[in-house]
Amino acid sequence: MIIMWTVATRRDHRREGLRVASDLTDAEWAVLEPLLPRRRKSGRPPAWPMREIVNAIFYVLRGGIPWRMLPPCFPPHQTVYGWFAMLRDGGVWQDINHRLVMLDRERAGREASPTAAVIDSQSAKTTEAGGVRGYDAGNKVLGRKRHAMVDTDGRLLVAQLHAADVQDRDGAVPLLKTSRRSFPFIELAFADAAYASERVRKATSIAIEIVRKPPWQVGFCVHKRRWVVERCFAWLGRNRRLAKEFEATIASATAFLYAASVMLLVRRLARCG
Repeated sequence: MIIMWTVATRRDHRREGLRVASDLTDAEWAVLEPLLPRRRKSGRPPAWPMREIVNAIFYVLRGGIPWRMLPPCFPPHQTVYGWFAMLRDGGVWQDINHRLVMLDRERAGREASPTAAVIDSQSAKTTEAGGVRGYDAGNKVLGRKRHAMVDTDGRLLVAQLHAADVQDRDGAVPLLKTSRRSFPFIELAFADAAYASERVRKATSIAIEIVRKPPWQVGFCVHKRRWVVERCFAWLGRNRRLAKEFEATIASATAFLYAASVMLLVRRLARCG
């Protein structure tokens, strides 16, 4: 979905009137709330509403701040991180993203589950936080590689992270295999020449179509099919927590990627709902 910035679209996307711009509106909370896990009825009553917990997580993601720097208008950082860790370890962000992708595809008049996809990777520098990392000699980046599969409109389907020194053709194999559980109807995946490998072609039943750059290309050029995954990375990159790989663990870094996609889809569905 390409947005042309007009008076009408700016009005639809503005977020004035909220405490902070990353807070959920009532319409967005109505989309997200049914997909979140229910709190247990037994035990001590929760001190903070779930909406405030999610608002705080989105604030950290959007603003790129450490957990300890959460403003006092949000729940305590220990509480927020505890919920983030629980949602992360339970695979909740992945599950919510999966359901939102299907809802948004149906909203756009498409089948809920895609039959074609695009795959690519993005290398990001790590910080002194440590964790898994490697050197991507092609992009001259010491850090991690984000591997993503998106549908042909650019919605994030599957994301995986690994050290940046892992070749694209090696990182694509587990990505393709993982996609079969969530999106079993994908038959075709578009990719660049880095994925032109027998191991990628034989990894799953998904046919791999290599989109090569034109022989006349000099400098930058938009490549058909492949550009949608680059746009997805650009959408996710608006969140400053993703400007670098700040997370010490692959699990947290992956959870933030899915949370960024959830934020994007929730806003889109709330506007169009």
